[in-house]
Amino acid sequence: MPHAIITEQDLSKETVAPISSPRVLRLKHLIVNSYLVGERGAGAWAVVDAGLAPFCAARIIRAAETRFGRGVKPSAIVLTHGHFDHVGAIRQLVDYWRVPVYAHALELPYLTGQSSYPPPDPTVGGGLMARMAALYPRGPIDLRGHIQALPPDGVIPGMPGWRWIHTPGHSPGHVSFFRFSDRLLIAGDAFVTVKQESLLAVLTERQEISRPPAYFTPNWAAAQRSLQSLLALEPEAVATGHGIPMAGEAMRAQLRALVLNFAHRAVPAHGRYVRRPAVADESGVVSVPPPVPDTFPRAVTTGLALAAVAGLGITILSKRAKAGASRGQKRRNQTSVPTRKAGKA
Repeated sequence: MPHAIITEQDLSKETVAPISSPRVLRLKHLIVNSYLVGERGAGAWAVVDAGLAPFCAARIIRAAETRFGRGVKPSAIVLTHGHFDHVGAIRQLVDYWRVPVYAHALELPYLTGQSSYPPPDPTVGGGLMARMAALYPRGPIDLRGHIQALPPDGVIPGMPGWRWIHTPGHSPGHVSFFRFSDRLLIAGDAFVTVKQESLLAVLTERQEISRPPAYFTPNWAAAQRSLQSLLALEPEAVATGHGIPMAGEAMRAQLRALVLNFAHRAVPAHGRYVRRPAVADESGVVSVPPPVPDTFPRAVTTGLALAAVAGLGITILSKRAKAGASRGQKRRNQTSVPTRKAGKA
């Protein structure tokens, strides 16, 4: 794990300090990440992205109260983009904290009830996560009264020392966040560190700098330009919307290889948006190309989706059982009293 990014397991080590180091807390919600950014006792802090579903709210709030203190609200909730798996708990978090939500101006139509995202393309990616994309919601949601555009000067409310960078392609108003002091990049889904189209790769969390999730990327030329701009920053560590954070020269080498070979390694061989992108403006989607032929039966897709959900559930329960057993063993070790061997009188 890169030193600039911590997990929930690290929180107990930080509670003894009045102010923590400026590390970012990663929260994994099944297949997607959200992040808590800020220092305890330093005032401003923010939530980046809001998880997969409403149930993620309780976990985000619990981690925030552990890290920053009970009753200490974030300055803002900041979205890399508004796809369903990044805004799942946004309403619950807004209702609980009553704080503003920020996104890029070109993302607002999908977050204010004006426009749905372009249809996903289940024919790209060649994996079960991609195949199930036909079943994924594409909005819009309505956060009017709570959401506003990010400031045009690149400043991010609640995240001092960071700047936002417009990185469209995966969505029209997708943004990434960069901290120049330690070159930490929160990239959202501009690229990810797991092959997100593959359920097996997602379940095993096999680390790999990979393209934005192909099934929800409607503009490949814009996605390529965005990756080029992020590579130019020479990040030291990356935290993405999907996958385990990565750091160092090995990470940069993989990112460089993806950018240099984008046409062959990232762009699908065929698909709805390969030759013609979706067109969007400040009002939302303007036009989309026609779908490509897909002979895969929808009933099979639904069955595979149910199997995938079951697989995710089994994996989660297994990990929780192992974690519980580990905590139980640790408590037993702490409370056990060594026995003295009987000696001669």
